[in-house]
Amino acid sequence: MKKTLVAMAAGMGSRFGGLKQAAKFGKHGKVILDFALEDAMAAGMDKLVFVIRKDIEKLFRDDVSKKYESLIDVDYVFQDLSSKLPLGRSKPWGTGHAVLCCANLINGPLLAINADDYYGPGVYLQSASFMDKHGDGEYALAGYKLSNTLSENGGVSRGVCKASENMHLENIREFSNLKFDAKKGLVTSAEGEEFSGEEFVSLNFWTFSKDFMNLLGQYFDDFMALNHSSQKAEFYLPSAVDTAIRQGCATAEILPTNEKWQGVTYKEDLPIVEKFLSDCGRA
Repeated sequence: MKKTLVAMAAGMGSRFGGLKQAAKFGKHGKVILDFALEDAMAAGMDKLVFVIRKDIEKLFRDDVSKKYESLIDVDYVFQDLSSKLPLGRSKPWGTGHAVLCCANLINGPLLAINADDYYGPGVYLQSASFMDKHGDGEYALAGYKLSNTLSENGGVSRGVCKASENMHLENIREFSNLKFDAKKGLVTSAEGEEFSGEEFVSLNFWTFSKDFMNLLGQYFDDFMALNHSSQKAEFYLPSAVDTAIRQGCATAEILPTNEKWQGVTYKEDLPIVEKFLSDCGRA
C-alpha cells in the first residue's frame, strides 16, 4: 500500500490577496509547497494528491506540480467540483471536505498538509515512521509549540490541543487572532483566553489510516444536512478528528516537534519567509 501525501491547495487566499500557492522564494524560485514535497518524498511518501480548484489548475501545474509528475505518482482533485455550493458561495467547504475529496485515490495511510505552510523536514520522518507502526483507528498530528507558529504581521487561528499523559489528543479547541502581547509576555486570543506559548497546536499536519475516510464521509453528510445552504460554514479536519475521538472510533497521538512553522498568510509575510528559508539553507 502506498503512503500518500494529500496537499490541500484549494484555498482562496483572501487575506493574502491572490494565489499564495504560487508565491516564489529563493534563487531557484521555489514555492512553499516545493519544500514540503521534497521533504515528503525524502521521508518515503509514494504518492502525491493535490487538492486544488479548477480555475487554478494551469497555473498550479506550471508553477508547482508538473515537475513532480515524472518522479512520483501524482493525482489531482478539484474541490470546487466535488460538492455543490449554494448560490452565491465561492469558498470551498473546508479542510475536512478537501481530504474527503481524495477518498477514491487513497489505498493506504495518508498524510494531509496545508500547501502554504512550511513544516520542517523532521515531521515528515515522524509521520512515515508512525505509518509503519500503526493501523486502523490510530492517527497522529504534529504538535507544534504555539510560540513557534505565530506571525509577525497579524493574528492567526490555531487549534490548541489538550493532551493526555501519554500524549494522546483529548480535544482541539480553535482560537482566533492569536498574537504575542509583549507587555503581558503571553499569547492572547480574540476569545479572551491567554497562553504561555508552550501549548501544542495543530497546523493541519495529520497522519491517518485509510479507515478515516469512511468516518470523514459520515461526518460530512451530517455537516451538510445542517449547512447545505450556508455561505460561511466550513467542515474542518480537526473537528472531524475531535468527533472520532469523542465517539471512541479512533485515537490521535501528538508527535511533539521543535520545528518552526512558517506560512504565507499575508503578503507582508513574504520577506520573513524568504529570510527564514535562507537561514535554513533552503532558499
